[in-house]
Amino acid sequence: MLNATGLYKSYGSLQVLKGVDIRISKGEVVCIAGSSGAGKSTLLHILGTLDTADKGKIFLNDIEITQFNKKKLASYRNKYIGFVFQFHHLLPEFTALENVCIPGWISGAPTNQVKSKAEELLTLLNLKDRMEHKPSELSGGEQQRVAVARALINSPSIILADEPTGNLDSQNAMELHQLFIDLRDRYEQTFLIVTHNEQLAGMSDRLLHMKDGIIS
Repeated sequence: MLNATGLYKSYGSLQVLKGVDIRISKGEVVCIAGSSGAGKSTLLHILGTLDTADKGKIFLNDIEITQFNKKKLASYRNKYIGFVFQFHHLLPEFTALENVCIPGWISGAPTNQVKSKAEELLTLLNLKDRMEHKPSELSGGEQQRVAVARALINSPSIILADEPTGNLDSQNAMELHQLFIDLRDRYEQTFLIVTHNEQLAGMSDRLLHMKDGIIS
């Protein structure tokens, strides 16, 4: 479903990725672990097309996306790739429901259809009574669940998560871990997660280790 080969990336004289190959199948929860500076976040950003590799190819749903122009890439990213980051990046002036709806509206889907799905997702994530609250009125765990719902709104092929539990306490982190597994079981949702959390890594289908710009 996601297949990348020979990814290289340098920033000046610093070589961050040194020929990374990675393959993710539909419905897998895969974690990448490694020390700081190993290249994990850089890899995730390149796979998510937020950054570009110096060399290599990325295929998503058997389509090579590394050859897309910026406009086509932005549209494809919004439709097929979901993101969850360590910081939720919710827009403070909008409600939880509106934050979840925004990527759907950008994709051009009908307004009512997007709203209905957003309500369904927020209910599934135990946020039914928090839909009209703004981010400042939500707890850290609730904010991150809103971010997960936002990532799911366009039914992406894969969700890329970069240290998604890094700012959560142990209880909220565990709940988010279980949520990822539940979403995989319910929707056959695919996840690629960068994490330092051993518990989350242990719950995944596969654990990849990254060191000095390569995956072992």
